[in-house]
Amino acid sequence: MTSLAAIRERQRSIRLAHLRQGVAPLVGAFPNAKVLLFGSLARGDWDGCSDVDLLAVAPSEGQASALADALLTAGLGDDVIALTHSRWQQLRSGGDPYWAAIGRDAVPLEPL
Repeated sequence: MTSLAAIRERQRSIRLAHLRQGVAPLVGAFPNAKVLLFGSLARGDWDGCSDVDLLAVAPSEGQASALADALLTAGLGDDVIALTHSRWQQLRSGGDPYWAAIGRDAVPLEPL
């Protein structure tokens, strides 16, 4: 008999694979950009009501915003935050527990 933890992890793996597949062509259109998954799905403590939280990180504000819009339009994220690389580095190392936790738990969504 399969454990509940094993079923949850299998479902999480399927969701991550789907996200990576959808994110890959979008990130390819934005040089030096990346997408990070954060929140309950990234941590592994998600449930059926959990949303998909993403960070769209790019060299410029314009690129980050355009990538965030593309992720939302594609239906890949429910909440998408657009940040420049420099702002992301400031936030994750700035001492705020919220951003420190996101930096610790974030899962890059590069294709495998």
